Amino acid sequence: MTGPTSPPPRRRSALLRATTVVAAVVPLCAAGWLGWRALDDSAPAAATATPPGAVRSATTAPATPEAPPTGGTPTGTATPTETPAPAGTPSGAPAGTPSASPTAPPGGTADLTGRTVVLDPGHNPGNFSHPTEINRQVDIGNAHKECDTTGTETNSGYTEADYTLDVSRRARALLTARGAKVVLVQDGDRAWGPCVDERARAGADAHADVAVSVHGDGGPASGSGFHVIMPAKVVAGKADNSAIVEPSHRLGLLLRDHFHAATGEPYADYIADQGLDTRSDLGGLNLSAVPKVFIECGNMRNSADAGRMTDPQWRQQAAQGIADALTAFLTAH
Repeated sequence: MTGPTSPPPRRRSALLRATTVVAAVVPLCAAGWLGWRALDDSAPAAATATPPGAVRSATTAPATPEAPPTGGTPTGTATPTETPAPAGTPSGAPAGTPSASPTAPPGGTADLTGRTVVLDPGHNPGNFSHPTEINRQVDIGNAHKECDTTGTETNSGYTEADYTLDVSRRARALLTARGAKVVLVQDGDRAWGPCVDERARAGADAHADVAVSVHGDGGPASGSGFHVIMPAKVVAGKADNSAIVEPSHRLGLLLRDHFHAATGEPYADYIADQGLDTRSDLGGLNLSAVPKVFIECGNMRNSADAGRMTDPQWRQQAAQGIADALTAFLTAH
């Protein structure tokens, strides 16, 4: 599904891509961003447990160019042997120093043999070329949403879809080394999508123990930080996620703490509460049959966050945080 906030000029549904307006709408950025949220299955809602009612605009213009990518290809391959270079400043820690690791078994010694994890890389690099397919409405239980969206990107053009696939592959390598079976919902092997309802079913289809959807946000350029989105209870139409709400919230807390510790990325300062958000408007959570959360690893429209997210060493840290959180969740149950 998709990265929770919605596209500034570049974050939008594929049918609107050709009509993006840039310079004329700068004064409307903040209001436009808030309006876009309901169009995207990962767009962040207000920091409450109630479903958002607004729709975000796709015309928010970036304010400040970010640091250029420091290397690596957009999609890349898993390279867990890279030496991470700490980036970001967690509250209370010296600049550039990740905080101490939360309580959890060390990643290198945990045995996840027999456990199955689904990683859901948000969006798809090919979505731009398939507007008809991704704009099809799908039933998420309490509403209908677009099948998928294009996702956002940095000012330099590094796309969310490329970011999420790279980090998911890196996390897969780490978890596989610990003995887990890891299934990627898409591994750059599909022309577009899949739709959010199929992404939600992936956990049950794989008989997985847990699932995480990886995203990069497209929030206001002045905002920075990461947040984790957890499911609100939804019993409506085809959706009934009652059984996964509590374990998903436990997973969300672990993911927030381990990601913060591994990357030094602060909690989002423009949405959510202490790095956590609870939502009922995301098909990937409404329809999931296994514990599942989303992580918005940073704001790709913010120059500082974009500088980190385009750094392959920082992406390795992001993958480490995700893998450690999943390990802690699985070894505690």
